Amino acid sequence: MKSFKTALVALWKEEDGLETVEYAIAGGLIAAGVVLAFTNLGKAVSNVINYLYTAVASSPGITGSYTG
Repeated sequence: MKSFKTALVALWKEEDGLETVEYAIAGGLIAAGVVLAFTNLGKAVSNVINYLYTAVASSPGITGSYTG
């Protein structure tokens, strides 16, 4: 029973496998942040384009002739 306890404590203290898990979690959080940022950026760009379209569409236009 003593050797099982010793093996279990050694396994608990072993931290080699944690590095991969930590990198995977960090990578997942970074990826989620990038997706969220681009989603919000896309909405903001869409709002600006819609505003510009509305402003141009409601403008009275050019009157008179162009003499260039």
